[in-house]
Amino acid sequence: MDVIDLRDFYSQRLGIVARQLINRGIRARWPNAEGQRVLGLGYPTPYLGLFRESCERCIAFMPAAQGVLKWPTGRPALATLIDEFSMPLPDAAVDRVLLVHALEMSDDPERLLREVWRVLSPSGRLIAIIPNRRGVWTRTDATPFGHGRPYSRAQITQLLRQTWFTPSSWGEALFMPPVQGSWFLRSAMAWERVGAALSMPFAGVHIVEATKQVYRAIPARRERTQLIPSLRPVLVPSSTATRKSTHAES
Repeated sequence: MDVIDLRDFYSQRLGIVARQLINRGIRARWPNAEGQRVLGLGYPTPYLGLFRESCERCIAFMPAAQGVLKWPTGRPALATLIDEFSMPLPDAAVDRVLLVHALEMSDDPERLLREVWRVLSPSGRLIAIIPNRRGVWTRTDATPFGHGRPYSRAQITQLLRQTWFTPSSWGEALFMPPVQGSWFLRSAMAWERVGAALSMPFAGVHIVEATKQVYRAIPARRERTQLIPSLRPVLVPSSTATRKSTHAES
């Protein structure tokens, strides 16, 4: 989806409710970000408002294939268009990273997470909002969560560990069905409480927090012994044998 589709979704009533429910899960894990450098990647602007006023620095990176919109409106821009695999930041530049509409949309999520690992400070923290492959929201393309590749919890864990992250906290959101009806929207919080209390596996998104592994395993390269084919020795004929051979031929 491009940035216009994402903006239109979050301007609708269903998108506003979805943002509120996901913000609730983010706030539970990051109550504040005072003095922190926060980076949002993907389409994170509906959620970065939680930290923009309190953190030291707050910026939004949007992939080139998706497009970018000015954010925040009416203030100096804090959003920019980037190559998601080569972000214009030095190593260990940010303290926290928020991924929204990023992993499921990326052509190479493993490479994306390795780049996130590079720009994240030692012991930095990451929150990823990822569509749940068992959820109802992935069954329809009327919302952004129905696009791209959804993940199970096991797949997320494997992906994070392959890219040198350690999952530290799990949560879910969007237990309500993606219906624009007024009754469903008014009862959204009740759906969230019941779904969380019963540990229902059909939430729309995973909210996973992970930490950066400072000491990562480096694969050892074993030197291989190169075998050179040996040459068989050639016997040099003696002068006597040569003369005998010459007489025999004559």
